[in-house]
Amino acid sequence: MTPGQRQDGRIGIRQVAERAGVAVSSVSRVLSGHPNVSKPMRRRVLLAVADLGYEPDMLAQGLRRGATMTVGFVVGDISNPLLAEIALGAETSLGKRGYSMLLANSQNDPRLDARHISLFRQRRVDGLLLSLADETSEATLQALRLVLRPSVVIDREIDPSIGASAVLSDHAVAIGAAVDDLVGAGHRRIALVTGPSTVRPSRVRADALQASVRRHRGVRAVTRAGQFSAEHGAVATTQLLDDRDPPTALIAGSNQVLVGVLRTLKRRAMSIPEDVSVVTCDDVPLAELMAPGFATIHRDSTQLGREAAALLLRRVEGGGPETRTLPVKYRRGKSVGPPSTD
Repeated sequence: MTPGQRQDGRIGIRQVAERAGVAVSSVSRVLSGHPNVSKPMRRRVLLAVADLGYEPDMLAQGLRRGATMTVGFVVGDISNPLLAEIALGAETSLGKRGYSMLLANSQNDPRLDARHISLFRQRRVDGLLLSLADETSEATLQALRLVLRPSVVIDREIDPSIGASAVLSDHAVAIGAAVDDLVGAGHRRIALVTGPSTVRPSRVRADALQASVRRHRGVRAVTRAGQFSAEHGAVATTQLLDDRDPPTALIAGSNQVLVGVLRTLKRRAMSIPEDVSVVTCDDVPLAELMAPGFATIHRDSTQLGREAAALLLRRVEGGGPETRTLPVKYRRGKSVGPPSTD
């Protein structure tokens, strides 16, 4: 190891100072953008940096400043295209402000939520974005109480004592519009296949469905909650269709659930919307290439990410907790038609 080189083999700031023929403090001033540096010195230091391939230790610099310029994002399931787009929106916005985003996938396991939060605390990230697998998990809430970093939950409702900001989706309005469309087409038996009630979207959609059908005489609705997965979508749809009075319209609570719904319908050789009408929550990748065009409860997922990043940056800069609610729209599609007369 040469003099001034770090133990991990990377070029150190002392080597840069020696190559440039200046003091270590001068190198620090140049790299930090200090204004009181002569042009010749700045040129010598930058040439030495380029010649040696010096890369500053961002973590060490951040700790000295009291900020690491990193944000941790705990994602319940990164295989969900919706969450991937949210993460993209957040990362793009954070990058414009010089922040890096670290992603941790919890695989819909609340124990991993808590573990990732603790690991991000150890890494001293400047803040957390959270799309939790279970917003009621005591282990997760306890980890958040210990983290002492600004946090933003994405479409989740957690204990107010945590002091987290939140960006929410207005699911109820869009569910109401979907029910109105289905009832207008003649449907009187509607089912929602959705995720667990321990996360806000499932809970709000189920409540909104019941509230919406009460506005229409003779209409009933049922909810089948489970995991946001194709497996749950397939099993729940099978159970619903086997009922002696099966629903004539199905609302899939996520694009993953929709996959399972479609698998069951295909296995039974049932057509959309001739045999059953289908509405999906959140856009399906390549949906415009699918027939029929799906009626969709739509939200702008990248906007969710951008808004979450904006709320977090305001917290990092000293602001207090805020809550933003973004619109959700119902888009009519050819997957909704009149119920079968069979």
